[in-house]
Amino acid sequence: MNPANPLLQAHDPGRLIRRWRRVAAAARLEMSAFSESGGLPLFVLHSPADRPPAPSLYFSAGIHGDEPAATEGLVAWAEQNPHLLRQMTVVIFPCLNPWGIANNSRFDARGRDLNRCFGRRKAPQVRDQIRWLRGRRFDAALTLHEDYDARGIYIYEVASRKPFWAEELIAAARPHLPADTRRTIEGRPAKNGIIRRRITPDLMPEWPEAFHLHFSLACRTFTIETPSEFSIDDRVAAQVAVLQRAAGLARSLA
Repeated sequence: MNPANPLLQAHDPGRLIRRWRRVAAAARLEMSAFSESGGLPLFVLHSPADRPPAPSLYFSAGIHGDEPAATEGLVAWAEQNPHLLRQMTVVIFPCLNPWGIANNSRFDARGRDLNRCFGRRKAPQVRDQIRWLRGRRFDAALTLHEDYDARGIYIYEVASRKPFWAEELIAAARPHLPADTRRTIEGRPAKNGIIRRRITPDLMPEWPEAFHLHFSLACRTFTIETPSEFSIDDRVAAQVAVLQRAAGLARSLA
């Protein structure tokens, strides 16, 4: 195997965290372990307490370990923007399932889909994450994902706050990936790669991360899905472009 292969490197959680330590130093972010999963530490990065409170952004990736462009895109964007990170209030969960990343698995070491553990049945690491976040609020929250069935990039936007952002986020990704043109995605109506809906607590028995964010923490919530069958370079570039545009839109709120 070629150790320089970007797909293989994307499944090395140790390499990923080393990159994040360099980001933390360059962007003046605090970085610490908040829990563990499968014998591996889970990290969070955040702005220091004396940072101005707005704009405030939440980012997470890697809750599904078989979606490597999400974790790679998030760290690549952060590496390119230490100056921007110093100007915002951010919380970043760079890899919520390092065991899954290492084993190319959607699930954690105990076979749980952690993105269905934010409701009644909370995994211990999810409880730790929720506890760490208690009392915080965000102008926007982005959770980064991938989808093997996708035909292009698509975005879930919880329809809670105008102006909506999803059209601009899709446009930012377009130089790298087409929008998914399906009219129905995962059983939900979609238009030009956007699934925009209102949600209620009883919509799903086991909540994904985005539900907890919407009901407890964030004014705007987005789930970004890039198509796993496309080039990883293009998928990472699209994630970076979406993050860059989202940061720009958030700064316009200040």
